[in-house]
Amino acid sequence: MEKYIARYCKGARVIRYADDLVVIHPERQVIERAQQLLSKWLEKMGLVFKPNKTRIRHTLNAVDGQIGFDFLGFSIRQYRMSKYKSGRSMKGYKTIIQPSQAAMQSHLQRLQAVIRSHKAAPQAALIQHLNPIIRGWSAYFSAECSKKAYAKLDYLLYQKLRAWAYRRHPNKSGYWRASRYWLVNQRAGWVFAAKQGESGVQLRPHVETPIVQHVKVQGNRSPFDGDWSYWAMRMGKHPELPKQIAQLLKQQRGQCSYCKLYFKSEDLMEVHQVDGNHQNHKRGNLTLLHQHCHDQVHSGMHDKHPVVEEPDEPNGSRPVLQTSRAGDCPA
Repeated sequence: MEKYIARYCKGARVIRYADDLVVIHPERQVIERAQQLLSKWLEKMGLVFKPNKTRIRHTLNAVDGQIGFDFLGFSIRQYRMSKYKSGRSMKGYKTIIQPSQAAMQSHLQRLQAVIRSHKAAPQAALIQHLNPIIRGWSAYFSAECSKKAYAKLDYLLYQKLRAWAYRRHPNKSGYWRASRYWLVNQRAGWVFAAKQGESGVQLRPHVETPIVQHVKVQGNRSPFDGDWSYWAMRMGKHPELPKQIAQLLKQQRGQCSYCKLYFKSEDLMEVHQVDGNHQNHKRGNLTLLHQHCHDQVHSGMHDKHPVVEEPDEPNGSRPVLQTSRAGDCPA
């Protein structure tokens, strides 16, 4: 399909996943031409486009009253920006990809269904059913601009949990319900959490999921090329490396924490304890260094007898750095 469109619609790009696809091109005539060609191409296999899901949209200007499009749960749209806020290749506008309203609504309905099915269940059971759903949905959208969507979902989920608590204790005060189901009176904020006797589980908010921008794999890279440094830095694991070293490589983004140079596949590496305690194997105390950098670090740590300069003359004078004039190099 991609080759077919590239042959007859110059410059058009096809992005396909399963039975969903998008054709991108700056000119509408080319897009309409691609739609006709794809209809004929699919017709040979007895397939047709679904009319209510097939549309032409512009990511910056309104078409039929709508701007941008939704694809695989994401909303892709461009916004006008000044040249100082837009990207280098997109002067005057900026592309923002975030969860679509339909995806957020569907996720919220799923959470609502779980809450309704746990009307009389213990709070811990409700949390244990909600957390995997929140974790999975948030991870799927964690590579794009999702922080505002996460915050909005957390607020709407709080409203539903508040109604859940009210239904269980309609005759109690709001202060009592907040103390019973949230940690607000324990100076931990509005954290929906069960008591310690009920296993002490806490609801995982959407906003706790970090946003990590996706970095494309370099075109000449392959998992079988033997460059364990690149793949461990990217994935945090590699069959030829211990798990600890691979995780440190990813955490340090492939750089030695001493010399700040990138590790190469032929480099020798060693794990260094920052506090000097070789029994402390906590991740926050470990860092990955080149072998020669590790030697330099330890030689500096154990150098308790620094070299003392001897006087140049009997009167005790010592060499002094001559102050340079403007434009001159220091002596």
